[in-house]
Amino acid sequence: MSWSRRLLRSRALQVAIGVSAAEYLRLVWKTGRFVTEPADIYERVARDYPVILAMWHGQHYLAPFLKRPEHRAKVLVSKHRDGEVNAIAARWLGVDAIRGSGHQGVDFIGKGGVSAFKEMLSTLQDGSIVALTADVPTVARVAGLGIVKLASASGRPIYPVALATHRRIELDTWDRTSINLPFARGAGVVAEPIWVASDADANALELARSTLQAALDRATTRAYELVDRA
Repeated sequence: MSWSRRLLRSRALQVAIGVSAAEYLRLVWKTGRFVTEPADIYERVARDYPVILAMWHGQHYLAPFLKRPEHRAKVLVSKHRDGEVNAIAARWLGVDAIRGSGHQGVDFIGKGGVSAFKEMLSTLQDGSIVALTADVPTVARVAGLGIVKLASASGRPIYPVALATHRRIELDTWDRTSINLPFARGAGVVAEPIWVASDADANALELARSTLQAALDRATTRAYELVDRA
């Protein structure tokens, strides 16, 4: 193994990167001027608590700051080596991590999907929020079935969430990652909750999936409208 690969697998380096990333995001949040829409979103969430938060990949980095002190929350994080850094950053910001994949394809079991799904169900049953990205892996802005199956099995609603800042760096990556910058106007937009029946068949699950995808797109468009207007 090359020295560079050994370095990247170093626990000390992973912790340093994760903590640094978390503190950078804290700086962005603390120096930003954020608005939320709708204004009474926390009262709405309180009525449906615990809920499932759904976000687009690459647009989710500021999500830990939506959590209030009374909230308990966990986030689904990939089991990939890069995911360890993300898990460290999330924990540093007060959000525990569930390791696994939300993908429901042929490699679902191999990526720890079954155990992760069970842990997400348990987390919701214990009264904690579960947050995860809705995209099918490596396919931006296409929602997968995993999250709607979680809503069906748990009986908890999905709240589609979009976060944006007017000062940002947009990367040319598969997930259109947006690096939020400090001292920016920011907006968090939450769409209407999506409930999925416990006895939902394949057609009902697909309808919920497409509804979630459209809701996330609308929330994302609205969030950027709020921050980019003069």
